[in-house]
Parts: sequence; C-alpha cells; structure tokens
Amino acid sequence: MRLTILGGGGFRVPLVYRALLADHRRTGITEVALHDVDAGRLDGIGRVLSALARDVPDAPALVTTTDLDEAVTGAAFVFCAIRVGGLRGRVRDERVALDLGVLGQETVGAGGIAYGLRTVPVAHHIAARIARLAPDAWTINFTNPAGLVTEAMTAELGDRVIGICDSPAGLADRVLRVLGADPATTRVHYAGLNHLGWLYGAGDLLPGLLADPERLESIEEGRLFGADRLRQLGAIPNEYLHYYYDPAGTLAAVRDAPRTRGEFLLEQQHRCYASLASAADPLEAWLGAWREREATYMAENRELAGAGEREHDESRPAGYEGVALAVMRALARDEPARLILNVRNRGTLAVLDDDAVVEVPCTVDARGAVPDEILPLPEHGVGLVRSVKAAERGVLEAAASGSRAAAVRAMAAHPLVDSAPIAERLIDGYRAEFAELSYLR
Repeated sequence: MRLTILGGGGFRVPLVYRALLADHRRTGITEVALHDVDAGRLDGIGRVLSALARDVPDAPALVTTTDLDEAVTGAAFVFCAIRVGGLRGRVRDERVALDLGVLGQETVGAGGIAYGLRTVPVAHHIAARIARLAPDAWTINFTNPAGLVTEAMTAELGDRVIGICDSPAGLADRVLRVLGADPATTRVHYAGLNHLGWLYGAGDLLPGLLADPERLESIEEGRLFGADRLRQLGAIPNEYLHYYYDPAGTLAAVRDAPRTRGEFLLEQQHRCYASLASAADPLEAWLGAWREREATYMAENRELAGAGEREHDESRPAGYEGVALAVMRALARDEPARLILNVRNRGTLAVLDDDAVVEVPCTVDARGAVPDEILPLPEHGVGLVRSVKAAERGVLEAAASGSRAAAVRAMAAHPLVDSAPIAERLIDGYRAEFAELSYLR
C-alpha cells in the first residue's frame, strides 16, 4: 500500500517517516513515494530517511519523483505538505506586511492571506489530480493555512480530505497531563478554526484548573496568556491566539527582532540542506537543525509574555506526524480514534454553515472523520471565528475568480488588517513580489 508525501523534500518529512517506521505494520504501508518540485531537497531528505531505515529490515520502500502524477497514481494515502513559494516566499509574506505596519505571520493575518492566495490554486490542481488518479485515496492535509487549504480541496475531494495540525493535540495533552486525567475517558471540548481555537472543557475538571494559577502556569499556554486572562475567558486558547489578544505587543516584538521567523528558518535550512548533501551522518545533521527549530518556535511571543523556554519533550506524544499516523491508522484498520481535526462543519458549530471547515474533535474510522457533539463555542470566540472565516472565504472567491477586488476584500476582512486602504497596498505589494499572484486582475 502506497503513501505519497507531497512536499517530500520538506524539512519535517523525517518526523513522518520516523513515526511510520515505528508503526508501519499496523498501517499496512509498504511503499512511501516522496514528491517535490526541488530535486536537491528531495535528495537530501531521501538521505535522512534512508539513514532512519537502515536498521529496520522491513522498512517501506522509498521512491522519489518530481512528477506529480507518478507520485499520486495508486496511492492509498496522500499527505499534502507543500509550501508554494518556499521559505523565501514566507520571508516576503512577513516583510511586505511589516513594512506596512501589520503582522505577517505565515498563517495569521496578512501573511496568511497572501500565502493562501498563492496556495489555493495549487491545492485545487493537486486535489483534481488525486481525484483523477487515486479516487479512493484519503488525503491528509498538512499544508498551511491548514483549514483554508483543506476547505479548498473539499471542492474536488469532498470528505476524503482531512486537515491536521498538532497545536490542538499538544494543548489537550498538556491540559490532561496537569489534570492527571485519562485521555481515553476524558471528553475534551475544543473548537474554532485552524490556529484559532479554544479548549473549554475537559470532563468537569477545567474550572478547577482555571482557578489554580500555579497549576495553570505550569503549562505553556498558562505562561503565555497568564492565569488571569484564562480565568476571564473560561477557556485555554490555542497558542496562536496570542497574535489576536496582543497584536500591538507581538507586532512590536517581531519588528524589533533581528530577523523574522522566516529569515531564521531560511538561513537554518540553507545550512541544513547543504550539509545533508555531504554529511557522513545526515540523520545527525538533520536532528540538530530540528531541535534548534523546535526550541525557537514562537520565541517573540514567549519573550513578550515572559513565558520562558518552549516545552520540548521528545518522549511525549508526537506532533503533527503523530496526528497524521493516528488518522491513517484509524482509516486503514477501522480502529476508531478521537482526534481534533479540520473537517467540514456539518452543524457542529451553529455559528458557521455546514460546508465551512472547522477544527473540532472527531471520531475517525474506515468511513472517515465525523465531528463529535461538543458544547457550543464560547461567546467570546464567535465574532473572531466568523470574521476570520469570512476572510478565508474571500481568498477562495479570489482564487476561483481571479478577482483582485475579492482579494482586497479578503485581506480587509481579517481582524489583524481591518483596513481597506492597507488591504489595497498589501495586495499590490504581494502581487509585485509573487509571480504566483499574477492571476489576480
């Protein structure tokens, strides 16, 4: 059974393959096809994966290709983890926004809208090829902005595309750990959009945690947002809500930093991929870069909030690769699993229509991912969810119509832009930077 990874030369692909090697007998995967448009990156990551598999005699076979159709044909599962424009594109996403005085984070605000505008047309093309060449495949989307891209792909793939993110799973794991609660029996209520969600129930235990500042601030989100803010909310936000709750502070922190997150990653990965081409032990070269990346994640936000070092425990449940493998295992073996995923709403959140992709707890088995019944979204989150979904829908409209005006409306609708004149300048700035946005007229 073939697993195809689109964006197979991506930096985090070894995490997926490492998790697969530990569990491939249960998933039934016998071949992994890596596809990337960059043959050099593909070769470097292929060396890391070969090193990971050297002591696994029955490891799935590896195939690498730059041909999309070849990669997709015959796949049972497709992991979509592309980055249109690469990390150089992320840097430009950040800098165009910062030059106009707004946040340019890759999935939040202006940067996320720009990234979505150039990614959605490619995602449609990929989804159409999967529907044509592997109609029975399940597509698991990693590509950011994950909720928006997943919603775009539903046009061709329906419910056979499922979006994933590791932030909700990590948050739930930390909360249940500090509560001493059993994940198998404790019902977690979490809802929102990708990078815009809240955990607002954990059995009947959450109020006790919210009333205990010492325990609350023992987890990352407690330190990031502060116990008083979380008690006021009656919920624990996804870490990305920090951009919305303190936009002026985070903007100042990012602007004062010596380089943007994209610039850091671009330089780090340039070093890493160069070393992979000749390293005697490519696995060790990659591991060092990965640990550095994890330790510096959202560093400006944590410094601003005085949250300290990022919690990074390699013995804890895996990140997005663990979520992806859990989804694949549930689908392949018909073993029900409860996971927080990006799927069509289907009435789960009354504040959005049925086709809107939302991030909610789901039960996954051979039939797919079905949203669970959850408590209503907290009232304080309703307006934010609606406005960000409106911006995402504007991106989908612009990608479908090629309308610059629709792109400007999408940009202006985002609460971290919220200005038609700035939105005009942002769209024109991004169009000048990216050939991929030449379709906007």
